[in-house]
Order: sequence, then C-alpha cells, then structure tokens
Amino acid sequence: MRFELDTGLSSLQGKRPRNEDFAGVQAPAPHEAERGWVAALADGVSGSGQGDGLMAAQTSVMSLLRDFHAVPLDWDASVALDRLLGHQNAWLAAHNRRPGADGSPREALTTLTAVALRGRRYALAHVGDSRAWLLRDGECLLLTQDHRLERRDFAGLTRALGLDDALRLDHAQGELRVGDRLLLTSDGVHGALRPREIADLLRATLGAQAAADALTAAALAAGSHDNATALVLDVKDLAGPGLGDLAALGRDLPTPGALGVGAVLDGYQVTALVADHGAHRLLQARELATGRLVALKMLRAGRAGDPEERAMLAHEIWLGLRLAEAPRSRRGSDGASGFVRVHPPAEGATHFYAVFDWHGGQTLEQLLARGPLDAAQAMALGQSVARSLGLLHAAGVVHRDIKPANLHLGDDGQWRVLDFGVALSRRSPAAARELHAGTPSYINPEQWQDPPALPDAGSDLFALGVTLYQALTGRLPYGEIEPYQLARYRREPASVSRLQPSVPMPLDRVVMRAIAREAKQRFETAEELLLALERCAARDQATPARPVRAQREVLTGWQIALALSVLLNLLLVAWLLFLPR
Repeated sequence: MRFELDTGLSSLQGKRPRNEDFAGVQAPAPHEAERGWVAALADGVSGSGQGDGLMAAQTSVMSLLRDFHAVPLDWDASVALDRLLGHQNAWLAAHNRRPGADGSPREALTTLTAVALRGRRYALAHVGDSRAWLLRDGECLLLTQDHRLERRDFAGLTRALGLDDALRLDHAQGELRVGDRLLLTSDGVHGALRPREIADLLRATLGAQAAADALTAAALAAGSHDNATALVLDVKDLAGPGLGDLAALGRDLPTPGALGVGAVLDGYQVTALVADHGAHRLLQARELATGRLVALKMLRAGRAGDPEERAMLAHEIWLGLRLAEAPRSRRGSDGASGFVRVHPPAEGATHFYAVFDWHGGQTLEQLLARGPLDAAQAMALGQSVARSLGLLHAAGVVHRDIKPANLHLGDDGQWRVLDFGVALSRRSPAAARELHAGTPSYINPEQWQDPPALPDAGSDLFALGVTLYQALTGRLPYGEIEPYQLARYRREPASVSRLQPSVPMPLDRVVMRAIAREAKQRFETAEELLLALERCAARDQATPARPVRAQREVLTGWQIALALSVLLNLLLVAWLLFLPR
C-alpha cells in the first residue's frame, strides 16, 4: 500500500495587471516516500508595482518545495515547515530593508499556506489571508484564520512573509483519511465565493483538476477583482503509518491494563501470558474476526506513563512495518525476510500496543537447553541470521541485542530475529540513542572501552559470532561478562574444534574470526560473513564421508602385517632354540 494523491491546480489572472499568485506540489522521490508530500500556495502583496509581490510568492513556494525533502528525517513535519519558512522570511525581510535600484522602498511580501502530508497525518503552516479547507464526509471545514485587519479607514495584513524580522506562523495538525479533499485558495477565490458555495463545488466536482478549474472560474464569474488560485489535493490511498503517526498514538492512547486469559482488547482475545519482564508484557491472543493467533506486546503498568518507553515502542512498530517492505531480492530463497511481521494499528484502536504474527516453535535459548547444535544446524542458523542482519544494516538499522533468546526457529523451519525494542535507526528516539543496551556477554569489546565505541553493524556480527560459538560448544567464548568487565577480553578464547572436535575446521575458523578480540580481524559486513558460511556449507557437502568398506580394508591390511611379523618372530625364536650346537 502506498500513498496516492490526485492534484489539481488552477490560477487565473482575472482583472489584475499581472498574476502574483503562485502555488505548487512536490512529491517525494521513490526512495524517500516516508518524507511525504508538500504543497503550498502564496499570494504576493502588490505594493510598489515592481513585481516584488510576485517575486516573494514565487521564491517562498519554490524554496519550500525544493528544501522540504532535504531536511533531517527526524524533523517533525511542522518543525520542517516552521524552520524553512522562517529562513525565507528572514531573507525577504533583509531584502526589503535595502532600497531598490531607483531608491524606492521594496515591498516583497506574500501570504502563504502550506500543508505537508506524511504517513497518515497532515501538518499545516499558515500566515496571511490565503486559506486551507478540508472536505471530509461531505462537510467542509475551514482550517485557517485570516491575519487581516478590516476597518473603515484601513484594510491590510497583520502578518505576512517579509513583513517583520520575526515570523509568527499558525500551525495545525490532523489525521488523514482516504477520500479527504484538501483545498488551498487565494483571497481571489474565497473573497468572491461564500464558504457554502466553495463547499458545494468541492462536493459536486469529480477529479482534483476539475474542482480547481470550477472554483477559479466561479470566482471570476462572481466578480472577483483579484487573482484567483485554487490547489486541490485528493487523498486516494494512504501508506502504512509513519513514525509520526505511531508516536502520536503512543502519546494519545492509554496502555492496556493487566489483561488476563480471556480478556478482549480491540477484537483480540487473550489466550496466554508469554512473558512479563523488564518494561514489557507479551501475550498470545486470538483475533476474533479471523481466528488467527497473534502476539501482543505492551508496556507494563509501571512503565505506562514513561514517554520515552512509549516512543521506543512506537519506533519498534515502525521498524517492523518498514522491514516488511524489504526488497525480495535481498531475502532468502523462499522470499522470507527473517523477521516477525508487524501489523499496523487498527483504525479505532483504543489502546497503544504492538501486534505481531504468532509463530509456533522455540527460541535458540530453549533449543540449547537440550544441548549444542551440530555443525549443519549451526551453519543454517548463521546463514539465516546473517541474511537478516544484511537487510537490517542496509536499512540503516543496528539490532543491538542479538542472542539466543532473540532468535526463533519456527515450526515452518524459518529462523527469525526477534525484539527490536533497543534497535537503533536514524529515527530512533533520544532515549534509545543514550541507552547502553544489549546483553553484556554478547557486546563487542569496543563498547566497554573508555570512551565507548558506538554500536554499529559490527556489533551485531560479533554478537552473532558469540551466539554461534555458544550454539556449537554450549559455552560463551569469553564467559559471563559483567558491565565494564573488559579484563575478560585480554585473551583469545579456546577454539570451537578444541571444545567440540566434531566441528569442521572451516566452520571453526569462521566462528573464531567473528569473535576475534580485535575489530580489524573480524568480518566487516553481514554479506561477508554470509559468504564465508555458505562456502563452509558447500565444502562440507562436497567432501563425501569415508566409506566403511574402505576403513575395513585399511584395518585388514594392518592386521595381515602384524600377523606376518608375529610369524617371523616365532620362526626366529624356533631357529635359535633348535639350532644344532
């Protein structure tokens, strides 16, 4: 599902000597779809007659559309609009302080109304007397308030871009729905048409462009003396929720209470309590509408009011939804991504929690309780997890907590990486970035140094190496590590084949390289580790086991040689005993 928008723009000069309105829409590049769309309409203020109003309108809209998708991805849409328009206002104000070529004052002023559509929400920024409208379910709502003073002796704008050094913008945010129709108008339209007439035209006209044309034509027919511009945005389809949408849910919705077996939450009936530790509770539940099993993850009651924990859970949901869209070319041969699928929050959800697919099976921690894995099982595990880590790292994500408890072997034979609660991405909340997360025995030595190194892709590869070592030998390579216990990393661990002689030497070398004390000796990328494991598997399959028959033939040869030697020695003894004197 992707965000789909139908746009229409109409701008008529009318009875003015020039058209000083300017409007436009900018779509994101395909690889930046999560940045959303941005649209703006500006109405240049006529003053000196030198075209300063048109210049102000054009530069304001064009700079906003050009720069909106270049701001840091972690900026909220409202923050991006505020800062970009603030910079434009400062430039226009400085321009207006300088006299023109003929010494006359400059009056580069403009109104501006902008809307950013990101995820499932819109953000609005407004200054002046252009307007924004929303048609939803047949009702037309005015979203802005004019910054204009109307008196008998004076009529003029009280706020505009370029008017003052300090810019005061009106901001608004709201939820988007499929079928919404957003409209931006200059005063040449809404000054000639009553709100009811605008609403009637929006309801009656199919197609965004037809609606924009109908509005401007109706405004001029009604006697408008100004430029008439209308920009229509029709929401045809919505993408999955963005991080901003999920963070808003985390702020606005309550956390579920202590649900017991049989409790019902938003159409899910709890069937079992799976885990209750740390900051979260994990429940198994059945979706009543379909009968399928799911996993529900929610904050514990003691953490429910912590905004940082809520932000981290929202980030975990967002990461899961993003990873579900990973290119199939980077997945396994069966197309599986190696992660548990996350479901977007249901429309009308009453509480804040995460919903995952339920997979029967066991974690690696549970499997190792019965004993180590053999070489073939360990290689299959390593290849699957390395492939998943390659997907993660390509998306700019570091898991930070790879360990047996977070690797799950499903009943379908697929290994999956669990728990992205402390994962890092470019959009991670500040609390997650500052957290020294992970399980100490699986954290690479560099993170215990002073100053500590930041977790990166190499951190996940080291943790996978420790996990493979443990899976093959039943032991941790450096033993149980406590926080800041760097002394344990001052010697190399015993080799895998020394502890488990049945492990082939090629696999031994791969694992020992993955857990080397020095970072420069380890694998640099998940793809490099995956290739090494694949070569081990291919070499293991290419080397046939020695036939039992051949072993018996060799054994028989030694037996014959021993028998001959014994016979010769007996003959020699007999000769010595019975030799004539």
